[in-house]
Amino acid sequence: MKKIKSLADLLRIRDEQLTGLQAREKGEVAEDLVQVKVAMATCGIASGAKETMEFMTEALEKRGVDAIVTKVGCMGYCYAEPTIEVKLPGSEPVVFGGVSKEKADEIIEKYIKGGELVDGIIPVNYETVD
Repeated sequence: MKKIKSLADLLRIRDEQLTGLQAREKGEVAEDLVQVKVAMATCGIASGAKETMEFMTEALEKRGVDAIVTKVGCMGYCYAEPTIEVKLPGSEPVVFGGVSKEKADEIIEKYIKGGELVDGIIPVNYETVD
């Protein structure tokens, strides 16, 4: 465990724990919420996925979008990192590549809030196993 050296460290740890708790609480009704999965494997982190995840979490909350943002491992699209998968309630998931803060903002405003597709969609090349 990391040493707590300041009030800022303590507040950061508290916020991380609250985020995890909120995700678990929302998990019971996940199908009714917007779900965002951010690929956080080594290539994603190196390409800026951590910043993308932080932005998505904060921006969705500020805009009043009831969503679950989670970290996932490799999605297999290393060439297009950072990548995110967005699943709107009642819809199939859509994977976006090259998601900077600016692109994340566009995805929130146009796709999540408005239902309009935006550039950067990665075509699905797999089938989900039931």
